[in-house]
Amino acid sequence: MLGGLFRQRELLWELVKRDFIGRYKGSMLGVVWSLFNPLLMLAIYTVVFSVAFKARWGTGEESKIAFAIVLFSGMIVHSFFAECLNRAPSLITSHPHYVKKVVFPLEMLTWMAMFSALLHFLVSFIVLLGFCLLAGVTVHIGVLCAPIILLPLILIILGFSWAFASLGVYLRDLSQVIGMVTTVALFLAPVFYPIDALPEAYRALLMWNPITLPVMQLRDLMLWGRPIQWDEWAISLVIGVSICQTGYWWFQKSRRGFADVL
Repeated sequence: MLGGLFRQRELLWELVKRDFIGRYKGSMLGVVWSLFNPLLMLAIYTVVFSVAFKARWGTGEESKIAFAIVLFSGMIVHSFFAECLNRAPSLITSHPHYVKKVVFPLEMLTWMAMFSALLHFLVSFIVLLGFCLLAGVTVHIGVLCAPIILLPLILIILGFSWAFASLGVYLRDLSQVIGMVTTVALFLAPVFYPIDALPEAYRALLMWNPITLPVMQLRDLMLWGRPIQWDEWAISLVIGVSICQTGYWWFQKSRRGFADVL
């Protein structure tokens, strides 16, 4: 899997670049929209939760915009997760010429979708950091460890994306199901509320959500200066590796029938 990624790195770069830029092709502002969208959402969150709801996270932070920052940090992790999984079932069916007309490493399409979503996450993350600095909210040095805490989530996303991309060829209704699942995942994660607000039994349930731990640890590192919980991270890494390998194996095993179905 990693060997193929290394050998096809130039092809992957061109695919990611075309996918990222092509999303805004023909619009007047072009890729500037990738910066404008998170700015707009952050502004909306700030106005709604600091002015209308006067919400607080309960961490002792007195800033009126603290809740919006905490909320946005969780939303960008979910957006990264949801964008990859929502695209996965149609990755192969939306590129039938790669299956029927040319010899193409189809597994690169999943890498492409993941890296393209990662670029959007990076833009949103930079917007978040800039907003924190402008608002006078302390950003701790632990934020530099963000790639480490996202690694298990990336592996989980890759595994599920390969599996869903394969199943999406045979089950066209899968896109609708995944859309509902990613929406449910948003509310079954501590994005809008702290996990401590739930009873102990429900906290254990939420920990099975792939985005729960990354959301919590990103906030801990960036906003509250808490260290990484390495035992929980290690467990999620093992799970991520297992899901990634299983999804890749299933994709390679089932790809033989893609041309017949398409």
